Amino acid sequence: MSRAERGSDALTLLRRAEHVLFAALLALGAVEAWVDGRHRPAVVAAGVAVAGWYAVGMALSRRAAGPRLAMLWLAVLTAGWAALTALSLSFVWLAFALYLLTMQLLPTRQALPWVAALTAGAVAAGGLHRGGLDSGTVLGPVFGAAVAIVITAVYRRLRRESEARAELVRELTAAQERLAATERREGILAERERLAREIHDTVAQNLSSVILLLRAARDAADPGPRLEVAEQAARGALEDTRRLVRALAPAELTGRSLPEALERAVGDVRHFGVDARFVVDGEAGAVPTPIAVALLRAAQGALANVRTHAQAGTVVVTLAFQPDAVRVDVVDDGVGFDPLRPAAAPSAGTGLGLSAMSGRLAEVGGALVVESAPGRGTAVSATAPLPTPREEPS
Repeated sequence: MSRAERGSDALTLLRRAEHVLFAALLALGAVEAWVDGRHRPAVVAAGVAVAGWYAVGMALSRRAAGPRLAMLWLAVLTAGWAALTALSLSFVWLAFALYLLTMQLLPTRQALPWVAALTAGAVAAGGLHRGGLDSGTVLGPVFGAAVAIVITAVYRRLRRESEARAELVRELTAAQERLAATERREGILAERERLAREIHDTVAQNLSSVILLLRAARDAADPGPRLEVAEQAARGALEDTRRLVRALAPAELTGRSLPEALERAVGDVRHFGVDARFVVDGEAGAVPTPIAVALLRAAQGALANVRTHAQAGTVVVTLAFQPDAVRVDVVDDGVGFDPLRPAAAPSAGTGLGLSAMSGRLAEVGGALVVESAPGRGTAVSATAPLPTPREEPS
């Protein structure tokens, strides 16, 4: 149970206790007056009238009656108490319940004079019935009024704290809902970006290869081999599309290691008349899937740029295994470009490739370095750190 709920329960319990207190004091006064034997019919009639009027007030409180109606109800109840006290002194202690009601129903500026008047009435009633004033007759109502004021102050403080906590809970709930909505939007955007990279690095590249191969086959005397390669590229695009839909692991790494997948990617470039070579530097080891995917996609993106934009005659792909990292270098002797202004190159593409490579490597803690100049070829280096033995590869 929250603190706000506990505070609300405490206030409800306090209000119920006040009702029980009023009923108990009224019943106790009625019993004493009955035993006294004087004015029994009048006491019964006045007691029933006061109890009925109190019940009317309880019904009105559930309907959120206005302050004027509350003051009218309290005035009539006070008059009924005065009548009962005039008949029997045993009803004088009912003033304590009236103190509490007055302090709760009226503003403090109005409640304090009203409580003072009730206290004076209780003291006067005691003096009239006993034929004079004594310390008990005076101090009893005064102490009762003081206790009622303190209880009401505590009650109001509890109510303010309860309302403040309820407001805080509402604000926290609203903040949590806004945060959840923001996280959902960020998750959607991140997933869109990831899918865009996946499509660019797989489906789009394969379809680009298909187009280039079909153009070459159209002008070739024997288009058969190129058509076969184009068909393979189209099948690869279809396979990648199905994988994306099913959210499976990269097709190139299914049942293959990273060196095998890179060697296959290098072999695909040779169909475009490029002298492509693949080199493994260092002792090959296991590479976590997220890192392998990032490096493979970076190499595929760089090779796609080689066959589409670089006009290169030679490209060398090097997979280097280091103690704490894995690096893939793609170096070609093509026309090159200005890395600071990649879109200004004569054969520039959309520019999404390099940013996609960099973003994918950043997700696994890696980095992309591009070195190039117009007419001097291009070198793309993708590096990703390996997890330490204590880390769990994802």
